[in-house]
Amino acid sequence: MAMTVHCDIVSAEKQLFSGLVEMVVAAGVEGDLGVLPGHAPLLTRLKPGPVRVKLQNGEEEVFYVSGGFLEVQPKLVTVLADTAERAQDMDGAQAEQARQRAKEALEGKSSEMDYTRAAAVLAEASARLRTIEQIKKMAKR
Repeated sequence: MAMTVHCDIVSAEKQLFSGLVEMVVAAGVEGDLGVLPGHAPLLTRLKPGPVRVKLQNGEEEVFYVSGGFLEVQPKLVTVLADTAERAQDMDGAQAEQARQRAKEALEGKSSEMDYTRAAAVLAEASARLRTIEQIKKMAKR
């Protein structure tokens, strides 16, 4: 049996996941990182994007987080997300529409959003689409 570590993924609204996992992969602000059992203690900020957990049975689950923190302790990995949702529950069409609106605002075609807000919306929509693509790739396996 593979070694495991307990993982909790929570947002301000709810707890999305709690259980034993073999690995956690997340998008930190310094780059992607993988956490295995026995990882050194760590606290890092997360950027918007996917968080992938490999379960004891070898299956994987993907979650989208809009940002937050990842904390690694000897027997616990905690993802404290600003907002989070299961990737399988995400709406790809809605994320694509948000990305298009933000791109138009950045190109000056829409005055409804200021530049800073448009850039943030574009980054989040792109991260949502990356998460959806990742779950589609997993489904093809």
